[in-house]
Amino acid sequence: MTMLQVQGAQIPCKGILFDKDGTLLEFLQLWGPWAETLLNQLQTRMNELGASFTIELEHVLGTIHNQEGHIVGYDPQGPLAIATVDECTGLLAGQLYAAGMPWNEAITTIRQFSSIAMREVRQRKLAEPMSGLLDFLQKCRAADIPLAVVTSDSTAAAETHLDWMGIRSFFTSIVGCDRVIKGKPDGEAALLACRELHIHPGEAVVIGDSNGDMQMGRHAGVSYTLGYCPQLDQGSHLVDAHAIIRHYNEINVII
Repeated sequence: MTMLQVQGAQIPCKGILFDKDGTLLEFLQLWGPWAETLLNQLQTRMNELGASFTIELEHVLGTIHNQEGHIVGYDPQGPLAIATVDECTGLLAGQLYAAGMPWNEAITTIRQFSSIAMREVRQRKLAEPMSGLLDFLQKCRAADIPLAVVTSDSTAAAETHLDWMGIRSFFTSIVGCDRVIKGKPDGEAALLACRELHIHPGEAVVIGDSNGDMQMGRHAGVSYTLGYCPQLDQGSHLVDAHAIIRHYNEINVII
C-alpha cells in the first residue's frame, strides 16, 4: 500500500482530500481583494445611512487591516477563512438590518456588492499554488493516489480557481458547499469525496489549514488529519490535527 511519511510517521493512504483556500492557493491573494472591496462598499452604504457597525470592522469577517485600511491578514478561525459566501452575506446583511434596512433589501444589497467584488477577482485571476504543491501533486499522480478538493466555496468557483492555477486535472472529485446539506465541520463533504474517489474514509488523509477541516476529517472517520500552516508563529488553532506541516516538502510519498 502507498504510504505518506510525515515527521517520521508512516500513514497508509489510498486518497487525499484537500481544502482549497489557504491549502492549495494563497488565501489573501484571492480573497483579500474580495473582502476589501465588499467591506468598502458596505462602509459607504452605512455612512449614507448615518449608521455605524455594531462591532469593530475587523470583527465583521475576521480581517486584519493596516493603517491605510488595506487587508493584510485574517483570523484563521474567523468567517472569512471558514464561512461560505452565503454565510458571509448573512453576516454583512445583519449590519445593514441593524442600521434600519429591511432584511430582504439588506440581503439583495450585499449580494450586489459581492457580485461587484467577485467581478474584480475574476479580472485579476490572482490564484497561485502554494510553494511545493505542484511537486507534491505530481508525486501523488505517479503513485496513483486519487485526489479530491473539499471546500466551503462553490464547486464551480473551485473548478475555476484550480483552472487558473493549471492543476484542475490532478483532482478526480471536487466537492463544494453546494453539493452537500451540511458543510464543514460536518463530515458529509468528506464522505461524498471518498465515495467519488472509490475509497473507504478510513483510507483517506485530509489536508487543510483550518480546524474545521480537521474536524470534518475526524467526523468522517478518515485515517489522518494533516494541518497546513506556513506561518511559523501560527498553527495553534489546528487542535484536531494529527500533525502540522509548514511546507509540502515535509510529506514524502512511499510506494
